[in-house]
Amino acid sequence: MRRAGLGDGAPTGNYGYTNSGYSVYEEENERLTESLRTKVSAIKSLSIEIGTEVKNQNKMLSEMDNDFDSTGGLLGATMGRLRTLSRGSQTKLLCYMMLFSLFVFFVIYWIIKLRKTGCIF
Repeated sequence: MRRAGLGDGAPTGNYGYTNSGYSVYEEENERLTESLRTKVSAIKSLSIEIGTEVKNQNKMLSEMDNDFDSTGGLLGATMGRLRTLSRGSQTKLLCYMMLFSLFVFFVIYWIIKLRKTGCIF
């Protein structure tokens, strides 16, 4: 025996409610919920990718910082040698510069001369 009550004759898929428009709202709610679920999932995966990229960028920045520190040390040592050289005799520095200039001049002269004869380039 069946008891009589509210919702008699209503389809079982509507949770006991008659077709008064409630199922339309429920379907729309389910559709919007599913849409929201996919959007949240997309945002979650995007935030995970952003976190991974940030970790990689931080690692790269740390390596660059170490490289710059070592380069700074090398540059500081070179500047110290230049200071030592400049504190020495100015004639000695002038002599080194003149010898270097003459060397460069002769190398350029030799290249031009060989180029004209067709032996080089």
